[in-house]
Parts: sequence; C-alpha cells; structure tokens
Amino acid sequence: MAVIPLGERPPRNEPQHGIVPFALGFRPFFLMAALAAITLLPLWLATWLGTLPPSAYYGPITWHSHEMLFGYSGAVIAGFLLTAVRNWTGIDTLTGRPLAALTLVWLAARIAPFIPGLPGAVIAGLDLLFLPLFMWALYQPLMRAQNRRNRLFLPLLGLMLLADLLIHMELLGLPGSITRGTDLMLNSVLLLLIWVSGRVLPFFTEKAVAEARPRDNQRREQFVFASAGLWILLNLLWPQPLLLAASALLVAGTQAWRWRDWHHLQVWRIPILAVLFSGLGWIILGFLLETFAALGLFPGNLARHALTVGGVGVLTLGMMARVSLGHTGRELLAPSTAIWAFALLNLGAIIRVFMPAIVPSSYTLWITLSGTLWTTSFLLFAITYLPILLRPRVDGRPG
Repeated sequence: MAVIPLGERPPRNEPQHGIVPFALGFRPFFLMAALAAITLLPLWLATWLGTLPPSAYYGPITWHSHEMLFGYSGAVIAGFLLTAVRNWTGIDTLTGRPLAALTLVWLAARIAPFIPGLPGAVIAGLDLLFLPLFMWALYQPLMRAQNRRNRLFLPLLGLMLLADLLIHMELLGLPGSITRGTDLMLNSVLLLLIWVSGRVLPFFTEKAVAEARPRDNQRREQFVFASAGLWILLNLLWPQPLLLAASALLVAGTQAWRWRDWHHLQVWRIPILAVLFSGLGWIILGFLLETFAALGLFPGNLARHALTVGGVGVLTLGMMARVSLGHTGRELLAPSTAIWAFALLNLGAIIRVFMPAIVPSSYTLWITLSGTLWTTSFLLFAITYLPILLRPRVDGRPG
C-alpha cells in the first residue's frame, strides 16, 4: 500500500488575514460537524425522553440515525475529502462562495425537518441535493489531474446517495427501506473510514514515532477491502445470520492485522495519535460484537453503537483534531481540552455499548450519561478548535 500523506502543498496565493472560514473544506465542515454533534444528540435525547416532540417527517429513531450518519458523518467526510483531494491532486477544491453554498445546502437539510408544514418532498429534496453536489466538487479536480487511484471513494459516495434515497423513498410512501438504507450508509461510512485510515494512519505514525516502521502490505489491503465489501453486500442482499457472523469476524480479523502492522507502543504517549488507534480499535471490537450479535449472543443495537459511537465517533474526532492542526500550520500536539474530549468520548462509548448489557434495568441512565459525555467531548472540541478553524494559518500560507 503506497501511502499518500495528507500533507500541505506549496501555496499559490497570497497569505490570508482576518476570519477565513471558507478558505478550505475542512474549516466550515469540521465546524458544522461539531455543531451537529453538540446539538443533534441532545435534541434526540430530549425527544426520546419525551420532553420534545419528534420530527413529523422522520420520527424519532429514523431522525436520530439519519442525522448522525448523513448530518454529522457527512460533514466530517466532506471536510476531510475536500481538503485531501486538493493535496492528492495539486488542484484547488471548493473555496470561498462555492464552499459556503455547499455548506448552506448541508445546513438547510438539517433545519428543514423542523420547519412546520414543509412538505416531505421538499425535506427529501434538500437532503438528497448535498451528496451529488459534493461528489461533483470532488470529481472535477480528480478528472483534471487524471488521478484514477483516488477516484475509488466516488463509488462509495454513490452508495451513500443510494442509502439516502432508500430512506426517503419509504418515508414518502414509495418502495424503499429505511433499515437497509441506514445499514448501507453506516457500512459505507465505515468502509470509507477504513480506506482513509489506511492512507493516513501509517504516515501519521511514522511521522510522530521515530522508531515506528508501519508495514506496507498490498495483500493485506486486498483482504481488508474484500472482507468489508462482502460485509456490505451480505447486509444489503442476503443478511443470513451465519454468513453475517463469519463476514463480521473476517472484517475484525483483517482490521486487527492492520493494527498489528501499524502499531507501536509509543503511540499511546501521543494523544493525537492514540485517539486514532483507539478509534480503529473500536472498529475491530464493533465487528467482533457484530459476530456475536449475528449469532444471538449479544444485543445487535449495542454492537452497532460500538461501530458508531466508538468507531465512527472516536476516529472522526481524532481525524478532525489532527487535520485541523496540520492544515493550519500548528504543532501537532493536542491541547489539554482535546485530550479530555478524546477520553470522555471513549468513556461514553464504553458506557453506551456495555452498561446496558450489564445493568439493563438502568437503560435510560446509560443512554443519558453516554449522550452527555458525547456532547461534552464535542463541546470541548468546538471551544478549542473554533479559533483554529476561523483564523488564518499561523505560518502565513493560504488554506
């Protein structure tokens, strides 16, 4: 596996001054992701506890899963890829007004379900508009650069669009499937994170730990993506318990193989790197629990939250923290508040996944506590990184 780092290319423009929220994709979308994490989960908790009415269009459960995946995760993915594609191709991605317009489309889709009387077709249309615009914004620089290797994530974004369409079709009374759409979106996000981690985690490790020598293994990577692709296909087309259990165990095994090849004990002394390895660890654990869930040995809902709160949540928080420092010219040392955010989110994931199984009679307590820890961790991230994301690079370079 040839690792292409998420490094910065030489500037083309004059240094920027003042507030620069739309200078590069990671700035507005990481801010939107933090906003989503801080607001969407407390709103859902209030709905789940009965203190707020649910979205009339989505309903409480569908809205929660949809917004965590298409809202929060979608914003992180947009911020990361708009930044990474510029560095992989050497061609500018969206900046300025076009980037602001794409951000507003994402934001409008989050707000629309709460506008009284707004037709479901309008809510669906706004939500379905974001991914095609985002894909087009990435397609252009990739085509201009003739960068075929990095086009591989475009079909994944297409699967995400299909997932969103399946959800909205059922909500609008057409043939579709909320369950299959939600599963497809989650698995597409996980596959994208698996792909991204393979591109950047060995590079981050080698750069931060002088003694580390992450192993490059093409055959391993082929097994990684074959196993993950099989998991997606079985979930979508043939969700038989024994096949799902075997497939989930295979995904966990290939991810553990990666962990062994990349890991060095020194990473745990570097919080901004340790959080990424802990996120990858949650993906391994999540698929192990999915194995047990398919066999009826562990609650499926809790296994799923190991992948979402632990895998997606922890890994994306770490990526946002690391990328935001690197792409604003700052030293790659996590602020103390960010370290607390990493710890609290991991603790929240542990509580969300294991405590309802250990003490099910206190289920409401565990959901409320884990949700509070999630919100607190992202609030700490937002407080710490807001000035970083709004101000120009400290080295005077654009971006």
